[in-house]
Amino acid sequence: MHHRNEHESYNYVSNMSRRESLKWLGLLAAGSAVGLTTGCTKVLEDDIAVSAKAHWPDLDIKPVTAKGYGQDPNLVMPTESPWPLTLTADELTLVALLADYIIPREGDIPSASELQVPAVINEWVSAPYEGQQRDRIKILNSLAWLNDEAQLRFKKQFVALSEKQHRAILDDIAFLNEQTPAQFQRIGKAFLRFKELVLAAFFCTPEGCKDIGYLGNVPIAGDYPGPSDEAKAHLDQVLVELGLSEYAYTD
Repeated sequence: MHHRNEHESYNYVSNMSRRESLKWLGLLAAGSAVGLTTGCTKVLEDDIAVSAKAHWPDLDIKPVTAKGYGQDPNLVMPTESPWPLTLTADELTLVALLADYIIPREGDIPSASELQVPAVINEWVSAPYEGQQRDRIKILNSLAWLNDEAQLRFKKQFVALSEKQHRAILDDIAFLNEQTPAQFQRIGKAFLRFKELVLAAFFCTPEGCKDIGYLGNVPIAGDYPGPSDEAKAHLDQVLVELGLSEYAYTD
């Protein structure tokens, strides 16, 4: 994660080309429950029970109307993207800050922002497809909610808070379960989708694959031995830290 003192401004700037971010968009779609589908005529947010104590920005988010790639896109060597990227500089910086809380630098493994995951998230929420547009609503409202909550608690925008203040807010929303207070259920569900996308984008990268011990395209003599005990223990630890222990490895 980018470390800063409380008087230093943090501005994320992506150095990833559109060609590269479009390739990662295709990889992320291939591994996600949401693919790249056409026919985005109506965008509806998932039905979520709302607590009377909860606040929600409920932004008037217009759907992206740019033309997509069609039914059979070439995302291996894509042409120049027909749609513009839509996150503002402030939104992209907030995405980068949050992504690095989800996946901070650990030893030789870079953080999410160092691997340009925020640029992939920007590509994802800007794509004119139904699934991506549903995620766009969740993520843009989540970013606005975080700034609203930061103002309510600390009278500042979220990126201007200290790490302790960041964690005070994130600890309330980042581990959605039955014990999560009602006023954080809606943002918790939306933030869970953000975490899923950050993790999926990170593990699409070679460095992310290395972090989980995935070799890829390496021949194995004899039967596949399965993941080592060390790999399973590491995965369990990561899932617990991310509040996703229900997906922990089981025999």
